[in-house]
Amino acid sequence: MASTTAMQYLNPDGASVAGKQALAFNISGAKGLMNVLKTNLGPMGTMKMLVGGAGQIKMTKDGSVLLGEMQIQHPTATLIARAATAMDDETGDGTTSTVIMIGEVLSQAEELINDGIHCRIVAEGFENAATEALKFLDTRKIEITPDNEREMLDNIARTTLGTKIAPHLVEKLSTGLVDAVKCIQIEGQQIDLHMVEIMHMRHKLGSDTSFVPGLVLDHGGRHPNMPKHIENCYILTCNVSLEFEKSELNSGFYYKTASQKEAMANAERRTVDERCEQIVALKNKLCPPGSDKNFVVINQKGIDPLSLDILARNGILGLRRAKRRNMERIALCCGGEALNHFDDLNESSLGYAGLVYEHVLGDEKYTFIENPRTPTSCTILLKGPNDHTIAQIKEAVRDGLRAVRNAIEDGCLIAGAGDFETACKVHLDHHADKSEIKDTLTPCIKAFGDALLAIPKVLAESATEGGAAPALKHSLLRMARENYGKPGYFGLELESGCVTDPTVNGIMDNYRVKRQQLEATAVIASQLLLIDEVMKAGGRGAKAE
Repeated sequence: MASTTAMQYLNPDGASVAGKQALAFNISGAKGLMNVLKTNLGPMGTMKMLVGGAGQIKMTKDGSVLLGEMQIQHPTATLIARAATAMDDETGDGTTSTVIMIGEVLSQAEELINDGIHCRIVAEGFENAATEALKFLDTRKIEITPDNEREMLDNIARTTLGTKIAPHLVEKLSTGLVDAVKCIQIEGQQIDLHMVEIMHMRHKLGSDTSFVPGLVLDHGGRHPNMPKHIENCYILTCNVSLEFEKSELNSGFYYKTASQKEAMANAERRTVDERCEQIVALKNKLCPPGSDKNFVVINQKGIDPLSLDILARNGILGLRRAKRRNMERIALCCGGEALNHFDDLNESSLGYAGLVYEHVLGDEKYTFIENPRTPTSCTILLKGPNDHTIAQIKEAVRDGLRAVRNAIEDGCLIAGAGDFETACKVHLDHHADKSEIKDTLTPCIKAFGDALLAIPKVLAESATEGGAAPALKHSLLRMARENYGKPGYFGLELESGCVTDPTVNGIMDNYRVKRQQLEATAVIASQLLLIDEVMKAGGRGAKAE
């Protein structure tokens, strides 16, 4: 009461919650957010419908999307949501699991504090448990070798996609995602996922989504006489204006006769015509009449009608106003380089593609650039009958690409289906009983292990009904205890409702995602436990609204 009085004396417009009420306030916020998201976990999880103020409707089970678009007013829940989405931005997965683990850890802490253990001791025990869990995580790694790399990458892609989209889409999409990441992978460099163009077409079904080992541009030729389907193409990528340019300063033409006006107009036009003639001359040199070679110009700046006509008369496909992000992708995909001038225009500056064609869909035009020689950029072409389907697939593809990249960079994976959480719970129980562990920390370490079981518990609840979920969880825990210290993996098989080896079924998790989950859970839970007062500031100098 004294602290509340002092705070109100300093700031009469503020409100506060102190002592045990502050702790209950934080725990209730974490548990509330956990209860909202836990039904979405796993391939059997349910979906949520988000309704906007203007009547927009969005259906999703992606934890990152939910936390980003839900209206969360509770400050503790907002803190957890921001931490979880920040982790998703880095790793692409683990949002829902992190929220569940934090909520369950704080629930366990509430019971310990009610038993008379000080919150500082509880926080210390959780940090000790998290440190030991991270060490144990390193012993559960499944290394990726050149012999099993493709199989392991397909497994992690399937596992990630299986929790977000319909099962019939998973197999085809997972293969495309692995192909895309392997396409842009350059030895000795970090994988840049921005080199994967994600293009969507409102066309056909979601199952028609495909991996294109080339690029798809969302525009086509702007002249009716330009070729629509050409093979063996030289690709000129440039950022050179092929149209009249306005001067940077105010200027005007002053003339006395019509001939002077014509001479001035011709002089201005000559600059653009000379650039077009350079392109045509190179095309005639590389693609003589009778050859099977063709020429394509992709320009970031504009191409005016007269220049388009020159290109069309010479059988050149010209694309204008290409997006800046595609300029680098085209160079990586087809070779060559993006030119800012034509002073050194020659064959070494050009890229190559085996096939370039235009696809018209209603009023929209798409240009496909396929069959390059050594592509290091590619496209995932999303298709669907409506915007909802496309948006759902796009969110899953984003997470799947990051999961495959994480697996390649980590060089290992972790068995999924609740295997690590159950094995870690058994390990922490053994660790807590060691003689070097303080007696006061033992219940806290075991409580952290109990909190880890929230993941297999929620997975079991999503796949079974009635009292089958607790029985399934206990059989998994019993199996882990009986085989503690022995090689082997034990996880939940949700379709049949039994305990099985997740590595046989290809159920995998990312190593870095598990690591960040443990670190984030311990840090956030410990900090929330040490908060003894929550204050809402009102700004003494702020104007009353």
